[in-house]
Amino acid sequence: MSGKLDTEEALRTVYPDPGQTRGKVLSVLDPHAKTFIGLSPFLCIGTSRPDGLGDVSPRGGEQGFVHVLDDTHLAMPDRPGNNLIDTLSNIAESPSVGLLFFVPGFEEMLRVNGVAEVTTDPEMMDRFVVDGKKPRSVMIVEVREAFFHCTKALKRSGLWDASKHVPRDRMPSFGQIIRDQLKLLVPAKLIDMGLKKDAKDNLY
Repeated sequence: MSGKLDTEEALRTVYPDPGQTRGKVLSVLDPHAKTFIGLSPFLCIGTSRPDGLGDVSPRGGEQGFVHVLDDTHLAMPDRPGNNLIDTLSNIAESPSVGLLFFVPGFEEMLRVNGVAEVTTDPEMMDRFVVDGKKPRSVMIVEVREAFFHCTKALKRSGLWDASKHVPRDRMPSFGQIIRDQLKLLVPAKLIDMGLKKDAKDNLY
């Protein structure tokens, strides 16, 4: 393939130097970052597998479900999921993580890069009790970089624009997708019912 850009020098032939933009990358969480995290109910976390392949996973909860412990540490509960524990296994092998925080209606995003560990420390577990249920574990992130990401990606996507929301019937139901991918003989309707019940009974 021609035109391959495989070094930073090659990339800079296409992309100009960011100049003063580099200064927005902080080594601590400033008051603005802390406020944003306190408003955020959703983030994506990126990790690396032992074979070098990247992985991104969503995390969500009540507004401010990620707790700011101090200027350089965050704590995040791990709630019931699919039990693949991809993210947690990756962290056990390579602790580097990248977090991308969203706030519904805001077009800015917050990026946080650091190193993480997973714990079941009782004090940490007790911080995140919901409806009498503790999380499965808690992730502690030591912040190395924090900076706000510009609005262009969300502006282009129109993610928060209700007029651009895609009708759900443009794709099969989640149950049908699972049925097809796993080659199950169970009717998709029953799978959908099971998924709905699980989401209701095992959200926390």
